[in-house]
Amino acid sequence: MFARFDRYLLSQLMVLFGFFSLILVLVYWLNRAVILFDQLISDGQSAAVVLEFTALTLPNVIRLVLPMSAFAATIYVTNRLTSESELVVMQATGFSAFRMARPVLVFGAIVALLVSILTHFLVPMAEKRLAEREAEISQNLISGLLNEGAFVHPSDGITFYSRMIDSDGVLHDIFMSDARTDGQRITYVAQRALLVRSETGPRIVMFDGNTQTFDTATQRLSQTYFEESTYDIGGLLEPPRIGRPSPEIMPTSMLLFPTAEVSEIVDRSPARLSQEGHHRFAQAFLCIAAALIGFSTLLLGGFSRFGVWKQIIGAIGVLILLKLIEGSVTEIVKTQLSAWPLAYLPAALGIAIAVILLTLASRPSLFVRRRVVA
Repeated sequence: MFARFDRYLLSQLMVLFGFFSLILVLVYWLNRAVILFDQLISDGQSAAVVLEFTALTLPNVIRLVLPMSAFAATIYVTNRLTSESELVVMQATGFSAFRMARPVLVFGAIVALLVSILTHFLVPMAEKRLAEREAEISQNLISGLLNEGAFVHPSDGITFYSRMIDSDGVLHDIFMSDARTDGQRITYVAQRALLVRSETGPRIVMFDGNTQTFDTATQRLSQTYFEESTYDIGGLLEPPRIGRPSPEIMPTSMLLFPTAEVSEIVDRSPARLSQEGHHRFAQAFLCIAAALIGFSTLLLGGFSRFGVWKQIIGAIGVLILLKLIEGSVTEIVKTQLSAWPLAYLPAALGIAIAVILLTLASRPSLFVRRRVVA
């Protein structure tokens, strides 16, 4: 059963956690929204499409900020309770450091559950939908070229015109101008053309035409005739990214036990897929470690005449160390399928450090002796 202290501390942590999460999500999301706004508006998309795309990026943004919010909330609440001597009073009533850490552990478990829901379900669903919408947007951009009798501008410096499009999709009397390169303008003229798809993106195949290249510096015009010429228009259209299915949209069960067929489809090694799956679980455990580290390090501040700023800096330093370790082991797990247990090393190490700090906080006599000797 939860005691009154447990409910009180947990409620304080959740309130501050919600506040910090809201602030961080707004900062990250607005930054991402500005980038998407520039990309999509320049492609002629409506505000509704921009809003949809930014909303689809929100689950991943929340997943990134929740661990940071949990750590910040734990630091803030523990610092306030320490400065107001509330934790000292609880220790005087017989609460050990481990006992006081119980609501913090529950808080970390709640955050871990939220992160798990995001990483295993919401983020893959949002990323999959985002990839589908990007493909649709790309298709719409390509379809924009199929506008007979009109000059269209799919991107800056590009002009495209076709006099007529017959029922078979053949474009007649093609004109295309590319003025994106400084000091040079390239013009393509052809009697017929076809829009085709390839593994590298959409292409336009032109028949019976010529290419004119005008150099503005030398005022020279060169002309080349062709019977058939293929041009990659994927770069001209500048659509949103399209590629092979990524591990981010795959179910966790498929990542943990990747088959050779799946590995070939996504063009990733089995070790890389396994690393992504275990990383999703490890992120949840890191939330618990972050909360416990924030609480345990500041709990030592009660025995320091320098206040808790040294402990706050120490807690941040421990988290930075864990992230560095995470980056190192990730590279190993990506290349060695049997090394997947290393994915949980940062979280396990963080929890172990928190246990050590709580043990030290439970024995204030160690600090008293050290101070007397000094």
